[in-house]
Amino acid sequence: MTTVTPAACLDLRGTPCPMNYVRARLALEGLAAGDWLQVDLDAGEPEEMVSQSLGGEGHHVRRADPPPADPSSVRLLIRRGG
Repeated sequence: MTTVTPAACLDLRGTPCPMNYVRARLALEGLAAGDWLQVDLDAGEPEEMVSQSLGGEGHHVRRADPPPADPSSVRLLIRRGG
């Protein structure tokens, strides 16, 4: 797997659905096509909602190592689609 350097990072832990999706989408809109956004989220429904929604919009979503010292959350790397 290649190393990704995110153009922006967003910490959405504790942010309820659907606001976590809305904030991630707005952050992606500010990036150029092909740029990566790192998003930290709570595990479970927030991860599923953001992954499925942004993936369905044509962005590439992959799971990365979780944030340090917070095993209850997940880290997603999202590449903005064209």
